[in-house]
Amino acid sequence: MKIKRQKQAKKTISFYKYNFNFREPFQILIDGTFCQAALKNKIQIKEQMPKYLMGEVQLCTTNCALKELETLGKELYGAKIILQRFQVRRCPHFQSPVPASECLLSMLGETNPHHYFVATQDHAVTAGLKKIPGVPLLYIILNTMVLDKPCQTSLDHIQAVQLGELVSPAQQQSIRSLKEEQGIAHKDGERRGKKRKRKQSHPNPLSCLKKKKKQKGVPTPPRKKTESGEKRKRSRQKKRNTMGGDNAAAPAVTV
Repeated sequence: MKIKRQKQAKKTISFYKYNFNFREPFQILIDGTFCQAALKNKIQIKEQMPKYLMGEVQLCTTNCALKELETLGKELYGAKIILQRFQVRRCPHFQSPVPASECLLSMLGETNPHHYFVATQDHAVTAGLKKIPGVPLLYIILNTMVLDKPCQTSLDHIQAVQLGELVSPAQQQSIRSLKEEQGIAHKDGERRGKKRKRKQSHPNPLSCLKKKKKQKGVPTPPRKKTESGEKRKRSRQKKRNTMGGDNAAAPAVTV
C-alpha cells in the first residue's frame, strides 16, 4: 500500500511540475487543523513531508492561522507550538486578522502564482481549493499523509490550454523572460506612461458659410435620378398661351 501511495504521489507531482511549473523547494502552506491531525496521529511533518513528496520543502504558514490557534485556547496548544516552528508568510490581514480558511484562500488568489501546496483538514478550504486551478492538496487520513489527485478545475484548465484557448503559467513566464531580455517589456511600459497630446481641432470652413436664402414663390423642380455613366437628358417644356383660356378660338388667317 505504501509503494502504491508513493507512485500515485509521484504521478501527481509530475502533473503539477509539467503543467503548472512547480519546482523545488516545494512551498507547503499549513494551517492549525493539519498540525492538530498530525499531533493526534503522531506524524512528524518536517521528517515525513520531504520523503513523501520526494524533494525539498519549505513549510510555512500565515499570521492569521497562528492568531486563530491562540484564540481557540489550550486544547490546540500543541498544534500552536508545531505551527510556530514554520516560516510565517506575509498576508494582507496583518492589522486585522481573519479566519485561517479565508486567509489561505486569499494567499492563493485566482491562479496560485506562488505555487503553494496546501496542507489542511478544513472542509471549507478544500471546497475553495477545488475552484482554483493548479493547487495541490495535502491531508491526513488513517495515520497517513495523502496528496490528493488534481481537481476537475485543474484538468479543465489544462485541456483549455491544449486547445489553445488559454496560455499556461509556464508559457507566460517564458514570454516575460524573453521580453525582458529583448527590452520589449520596458519599452511597452514607457509607451503606456507617456500620454499623447491631442492636436487643436479647427472648425470646418464649409460649416462657417452662411446659408443661402430660398426665394419665395419659386418651386424647386424635383431632380431626376440618373444611373452612373449615363448623361442626363434635358427636357424642354412648351409655353402655352393662356390669355384666351382653354376654349379660346385660334385667330383667323387673312389672305
